[in-house]
Amino acid sequence: MRSIDSWLDRFARKHVRFGIPGLMKYIIIGNAAVFLLDRFSGGLCSQMLGFWPGLVLRGQIWRIITFLIVPEQTEPLWFVVSLFFYYYLGTALEREWGTAKFTLFYGSGAALTVIAGFIGGFFMAYGINAPAVTMGSVNFSLFLAYATLFPDAQFRIYFILPVKAKWLAVFYLLLTVWNIISAGYYRITLPITLPPAAASLINYLLFFWSDITRALDRFGRRTKHRTSRQTLNFKAARKHAGEKKGYLHKCAVCGRTDTDHPELEFRYCSKCNGYYCYCMDHIYNHVHIQ
Repeated sequence: MRSIDSWLDRFARKHVRFGIPGLMKYIIIGNAAVFLLDRFSGGLCSQMLGFWPGLVLRGQIWRIITFLIVPEQTEPLWFVVSLFFYYYLGTALEREWGTAKFTLFYGSGAALTVIAGFIGGFFMAYGINAPAVTMGSVNFSLFLAYATLFPDAQFRIYFILPVKAKWLAVFYLLLTVWNIISAGYYRITLPITLPPAAASLINYLLFFWSDITRALDRFGRRTKHRTSRQTLNFKAARKHAGEKKGYLHKCAVCGRTDTDHPELEFRYCSKCNGYYCYCMDHIYNHVHIQ
């Protein structure tokens, strides 16, 4: 995974002209056009452009591309909301990554979605019940990518309740896991639920594997440091000294304590030989004790 992640980054840096500038604009325009045509044709346009594995294998190969502009929403209000939402996510990612990497991300998501559709169709024997492929999995990985890059960005649920992107992403991940578990219970719906969910997560991991492993490594080091014997002994000794002396922190330069000056912040210097505490006025302005 890490080698693929690194290769994708190198490819995007070396081929800055690769991709389609403003890709989301064209996707949104296509979705709007199909939605309007469906209104006048009773959904015939989506039926002609949507991706059903069985129909693709019968020669209608255009469906592996045209399904990108088939809208998921049929209600006008939610359709407009989804258009603005995914356009906002896509343009933000393109600004952050550049056109090349964003096109790779969106294209690989679409390709994995097509593969997922064929897998689901295989288990459904490509009959009339074979699942249709939608852009839901690509849009899900799009949101996960945005929530990773901009975790503190806020969205308003039903235009009222503010929720940060990272918590919304966690909620959708848990909901996806629950849907897979529920589908596994009934078994017959598992081939429809599992492949698209796996496609969206694989696409996300392809581009964020290095970030995830670095975050886990930092978390592991912090946890190890907090639970190490040295840290525990230091905290216990500091607490005992505070109970005995009447304060917890005392600046080794000016002598001010947290009891006399509760408005001050105190830090311990890692370059001094021993546990020497300094106030914020002297943490960067003192002679290191060796």
